Amino acid sequence: MSTLRSYIFLDRLQPQLMCMLGSTARGFLPRHNDAAMVIEVAPGMDIEWLTDIALKHDNVKPGNLVVERQFGYLEFHGQSSSSVKSAGAAVLEAMGVSEKSVLKPEILASKVIDRVDGYHAFLINRSKSGSMLLPGESLYIMEMTTSSYALLVANEAEKAPT
Repeated sequence: MSTLRSYIFLDRLQPQLMCMLGSTARGFLPRHNDAAMVIEVAPGMDIEWLTDIALKHDNVKPGNLVVERQFGYLEFHGQSSSSVKSAGAAVLEAMGVSEKSVLKPEILASKVIDRVDGYHAFLINRSKSGSMLLPGESLYIMEMTTSSYALLVANEAEKAPT
């Protein structure tokens, strides 16, 4: 039986998160203000049949599919929130679970690094898939389990007024 590790609905993809998702997408590129769903399950191979269910159920596009030994991860998106929610609900039904079955996210680390050193920024930017960090800027770091919840945090943070 599959374990639902994350089930995340993003109502409107914000520009920076959309670009970060697009930089790693192997499928269709998301668009600004698309709704998106992120699902992570264990064991990893189960994400394959769940992807099939989501894509056949409603008008959504796959953005990323990752199959690892222990976990499988799917991100799909669409212009209609109702289509994305409907495809997600079909996945839950196929698994025989509800949203309440999902593992609760847990924050493992949370820190602000003020005035990042130039060498540190260089190291971070070499492996980045998002915005470039400039020397002297502040950096917020967070580690959580399951890690896919970081997408929800990033999307909501981007919505916040500056």
